[in-house]
Amino acid sequence: MYMTKSLKATPMHYCPGCGHTLAHKLVCDVIDELGVRERTIGVAPVGCAVLAYDYWNFDTTEAPHGRAPAVATGIKRSLPDRVVFTYQGDGDLAAIGTSEIIHTANRGENITAVFVNNGVYGMTGGQLAPTSMVGQKTATTVKGRSLSRDGYPLKIAEMLALLPGVRYIERVAIHTRPGVVRTKEALKKAFQIQLDKKGFSLIEIVTVCPTYGARSIKEAYQRVDQEVLKFYPTGVLKDAES
Repeated sequence: MYMTKSLKATPMHYCPGCGHTLAHKLVCDVIDELGVRERTIGVAPVGCAVLAYDYWNFDTTEAPHGRAPAVATGIKRSLPDRVVFTYQGDGDLAAIGTSEIIHTANRGENITAVFVNNGVYGMTGGQLAPTSMVGQKTATTVKGRSLSRDGYPLKIAEMLALLPGVRYIERVAIHTRPGVVRTKEALKKAFQIQLDKKGFSLIEIVTVCPTYGARSIKEAYQRVDQEVLKFYPTGVLKDAES
């Protein structure tokens, strides 16, 4: 049986049905297939993925909340021969880290950003995130997200696609088998762009947090099709390669 060298054979701490487990595996599969495990450095900030170094069998460092792009920039500029990527949730990248990701992308830093969007702050108790859907009930919006009070969900991928320093951005989803296949292809392309020294790429992975915002794992995954992808449609937002 094929074993992913970049992924340690150890139980994960994530809740049942959490998309981080599959996202971890897909990132590791791509790193293995590209043959860059010994050259790879991952940067994971505060959030559900804060313990990623327990699961990834390559160099990984933590960053302060939201600061992974800044840390990754420093690593890549110091060690340009390394493959450097960030792995960030929506509460991290789209909230406290908004400034870092925008300026990193705008400078065209030659790194890869993996943006896991499950629409909620999962680690700290299910609070409203910038990407939470309108009407979504969270720990801080018990009656649902209100446009008049909370504004619209933030479309980070669309925002970054406007920046001239960005090479490639795609939004994918991993709640279906075809989606998983496409996610792996997008990740591989993003990492290859970095290997080719062509600049900044971001892959937004739409997934679920079944612990908060849904009554069951099944409901959480159904909600992706019924609500989430209508506002966050999958597809390529920018591809300077084409």
